[in-house]
Amino acid sequence: MRWLFWDEIAARAANFPRDERRAAAIAAGAHALHDGYTDLIYVMLPLWQAEFGLSYAALGLLRSIFVGAMASLQIPAGLLSERLGAAAVLALGTCLAGLGYCLAGVSAGFAMLLGALFIGGLGASAQHPVASALVARAFAGPRSLKALGTYNFAGDLGKMTVPATLSLMLLAMHWRPALAILGGIGLAMAAAIFLFTPRYDRELPPARDDPQQHDVRPHQPRAFTLLLTIGILDSATRMGFLLFLPFVLRAKGASVQDIGLALTLVFAGGAAGKLACTFIGARIGAVGTVWLTEGLTAAGIVALLPLPLAATLALLPLIGVALNGTSSVLYGSVPDLVTADWRTRALSIFYTGTIGSGAIAPVVFGRIGDAFGIFHALILVAVVALITLPFAALIRPALGRSYGTPAA
Repeated sequence: MRWLFWDEIAARAANFPRDERRAAAIAAGAHALHDGYTDLIYVMLPLWQAEFGLSYAALGLLRSIFVGAMASLQIPAGLLSERLGAAAVLALGTCLAGLGYCLAGVSAGFAMLLGALFIGGLGASAQHPVASALVARAFAGPRSLKALGTYNFAGDLGKMTVPATLSLMLLAMHWRPALAILGGIGLAMAAAIFLFTPRYDRELPPARDDPQQHDVRPHQPRAFTLLLTIGILDSATRMGFLLFLPFVLRAKGASVQDIGLALTLVFAGGAAGKLACTFIGARIGAVGTVWLTEGLTAAGIVALLPLPLAATLALLPLIGVALNGTSSVLYGSVPDLVTADWRTRALSIFYTGTIGSGAIAPVVFGRIGDAFGIFHALILVAVVALITLPFAALIRPALGRSYGTPAA
């Protein structure tokens, strides 16, 4: 009886707005930390090379083992959360991600470092499908687009702040205790996630004769496949552009500092774009936003090629807005194309496809750049962005009613 009493209290509490805020805060915090952990590797690669005498191939393997584990285990993490609940799986993933960096801080050699990053990537695989599904559950209906866009924006903040925090820590201490401290933050956040994440009952498909569920969309696998295709092409465009941008800038006479500034401008524009496009999507619809952002991305890439360095730097924030903005409306549209019981699974598949595309695209575009030159390869990147437009037109019947009305 005691357990039944507390279950009833939890069920009633799930309806309160404060649980929406808790779900959003937990998901955003986890996204910021996990995305920060992912990009932390870029700061550490030169230090690990000096410490362990690693080749560039070995450094590439360190990055690949983390991202590969994260990408390949998204779907199992989503399925596990359906059994154990979002709180347990998200907390476990955050714990493993933090533990991975704690172990990296005490690594005695390359093999141990490789194992530590695999554990970190294993933990990071839980965040995207589980946290985004938690947000979609808390903010059901049209509000989920804005909520998921804000969640997406938090990840970009983590990409900027966590590596920057490590850089500042390295001015005062060795990299080993710095990684241990950052890993310990993950362990502490894991405990907070487990304690404070709202508990929701497992979602079941609505009964067909339930009059209160008449506005729930049916499962639309064809539309979801089209959306996934757009996401894969969008991710490939983003990674291809970032691969060639430093070399294009260098051809324009940019220094190392100029290239660092350029990347900062792109990432800052991207963070703003993810947030802004959620509100744009609420106004003009997901399909209209895809046409706008992908069209601007292609136009911006082509426009920067002949521009001098100063004009290129001025254009980069706008390209960043368009380059990253698409992802907000894509992720936010996933819950609208599947039934509630398929939400976590669909988001797992979507993140697997987009992250996998981001891992493969640089290799493919790199070979094209070797064969035809980076300027021709960038033109192809712009063409890939435009290929998303007919897919967006095909998906309009499924998404046209979703976010096409003005936001309240």
